Amino acid sequence: MIVYDPFWETIQKKHISTYALIHSYNVSSSTISRLRNNQGINTNTINDLCKMLKCDVSDILKYIAED
Repeated sequence: MIVYDPFWETIQKKHISTYALIHSYNVSSSTISRLRNNQGINTNTINDLCKMLKCDVSDILKYIAED
């Protein structure tokens, strides 16, 4: 299962709010909702988030093995 816990930690460390992501970085509110609910996002979105936040993929998501 892919989770986006690292994303929330990354934006907190960088002092970037979800409001700023939506209004300054043009991230859609539906993308924020999908991240919040650990729903799938496409690789283009992951790429864009990495560019915006100047971070690595591991700063956005991680894989947790399901039993």
